[in-house]
Amino acid sequence: MSKIGVFICHCGENISSTVDCEKVASEASKIDGVAVAMDYKYMCSDPGQSLIKNAIKEKGLDGVVVAACSPRMHESTFRKACSESCLNPYKCEIANIREQCSWVHEKSDPTTEKALDLVRMQVEKVKKDTPLTNIKVPVTKKALVIGGGIAGIQAALDIANAGHKVILVEKEPSIGGHMAQLSETFPTLDCSQCILTPRMVEVAQHPNITLHTYAEVESLDGFIGNFTAKIRLKARSVDLSKCTGCGACTTKCPTKKIPSEFNANMGLRTAIYVPSPQAVPNKPVIDKEHCVYYKTGKCRLCEKTCPTGAITFDQEDEIITEEVGAVVTCTGFEVAPTTEFPEYGYGKYKDVITGLQYERLASASGPTQGEIRRPSDGTVPKTVVFIACAGSRDEAKGRPYCSKICCMYTAKHAMLYQHKVHDGQSYVFYMDIRAGGKNYDEFVRRAIEDDGVNYLRGRVARVYEKNGKLIVKGVDTLLGGEQIEIEADMVVLASAGVASKGAESLAQKLHISYDKYNFYAEAHPKLRPVETNTAGIFLAGACQSPKDIPETVAAASGAASKVIGLFSQNELVREPVVAVVNRSAPPVFSTCVGCGLCIDICPYGAISMDTINDRNGNVIKMVANINPGLCQGCGTCVAFCRSKSIDLQGFTNEEMYSQVMAALND
Repeated sequence: MSKIGVFICHCGENISSTVDCEKVASEASKIDGVAVAMDYKYMCSDPGQSLIKNAIKEKGLDGVVVAACSPRMHESTFRKACSESCLNPYKCEIANIREQCSWVHEKSDPTTEKALDLVRMQVEKVKKDTPLTNIKVPVTKKALVIGGGIAGIQAALDIANAGHKVILVEKEPSIGGHMAQLSETFPTLDCSQCILTPRMVEVAQHPNITLHTYAEVESLDGFIGNFTAKIRLKARSVDLSKCTGCGACTTKCPTKKIPSEFNANMGLRTAIYVPSPQAVPNKPVIDKEHCVYYKTGKCRLCEKTCPTGAITFDQEDEIITEEVGAVVTCTGFEVAPTTEFPEYGYGKYKDVITGLQYERLASASGPTQGEIRRPSDGTVPKTVVFIACAGSRDEAKGRPYCSKICCMYTAKHAMLYQHKVHDGQSYVFYMDIRAGGKNYDEFVRRAIEDDGVNYLRGRVARVYEKNGKLIVKGVDTLLGGEQIEIEADMVVLASAGVASKGAESLAQKLHISYDKYNFYAEAHPKLRPVETNTAGIFLAGACQSPKDIPETVAAASGAASKVIGLFSQNELVREPVVAVVNRSAPPVFSTCVGCGLCIDICPYGAISMDTINDRNGNVIKMVANINPGLCQGCGTCVAFCRSKSIDLQGFTNEEMYSQVMAALND
């Protein structure tokens, strides 16, 4: 005979204002199997929990139902109280009579009756509940960080400084990401390289960090605490162990007119190259697409020039395997394709450039050594127009979202222009100024009030060339929609931030969710902002959405703290709410027919197929096997199983049927 305790919470007035809690407790005491029922104003408080603990001990309860708020709020609180009284915590059920009853109904008798129905359903369920034991998973205390921008650098250093090993994988030949391309950073206007380069060097020299540049993650298998990552080390055609970074090979390369990716195609590089003077590692890579030897079988000047014999044309890609316990994804963002702006003349007129290209012009390590010059003829532009929201907040371009950093870096660009070209005129066309950060609004006001940047609120309709000038046609809505034409020497587009190329493919390899723009999805936007729905995989930086540097660094440290917390224990304890195959029958008698449908639909890759053999080793049948470490308890396999051989612990068919029957038999 069951002995169930029912405890009704008033939740202050959240529940009691519309539900007669005393009546619910009184009626619940009459339910078959209920040994005690009581109500209290705040059941989650210490006195309320003491009521539950004392009742368990005094009445010898074998099940508890707490009628209160959402189980997301205090289920762990009440389960802990039960556990402290030697009752299996999974014999405690929550009847949500706040969100599902009191908050959605007016005060009335039917509202109280509904609350009683919810209690009755949980009482019947707890009778069918079986004691469950938490799952313990060993933890591999090594982290994989994907992406070597400022987010990956920060996350890797935080984890490594906590004493844990880190594998940092970057697809480009050097770490640093987009921050390494910037000239100065808002709102302090400090040199980007000055604050970033020391951290890049620290990563390369840290004893706990293994750095793999020019590498990509091929696959990720396993589960939280026990992932297996396969990493492709792409052939650089340079032996890093022999290369001293002297640069002799780059000076002899005959192919010298390749657009430099680091300089946003504003400068040129050779076929064997180091991305930037501050690159880490500061060692070259051969661009096989443009290398004369790889195209014709001739040349090899770099090989002849290299004093250490580091050039290896026959080098091939290498696949390495790493066992890691957690993954931090920091793959960053890219600038929207410039082909999307025909109305602005990008690609048609050389002096229409993107914000990232402007950064390289303004940078001391850029193609013009920091001087603002027109790409068309190298002269100093006397009038520059900056166009904000180029591709952002634009339904026609398929991006209604705000790219967040554009308002700020446009103000910075205009400010830098005024600092470098004292007699120049700068204009900013904007929709709205979004400067939501510490000292951000003050920064924009400084550009307008102190540096004389002209802000015009309105859209630009068209940019065209006339008599050697770029004619920018737009409107100023603050002047009643007056049409404006500006003769400019240069136009700078604040292009939208978009997800990195390959973001969708990587998400599928990692088994994490992503939105329609291919930005990675967090588990909860407020309560779990750096976690994904796949346990053990975390997010940081602009791979999640456009972010500025301070927010990116904060997110990276947040993700790192999650990893460090995970690594603080030798075993990971998690709830046993996972799917099981035919748990009541020996495998040889399992009703599983081995169809494999569950394998295909499992979003976490938690299901595999096992063979059942006889004593002679002959295969009798194939049955599904569920890895409890990978399973997230979503229940998809339960719904799809044709032979009904899979059940979800804590939510078995029997438990669910008992709830349904309790509701129908009222």
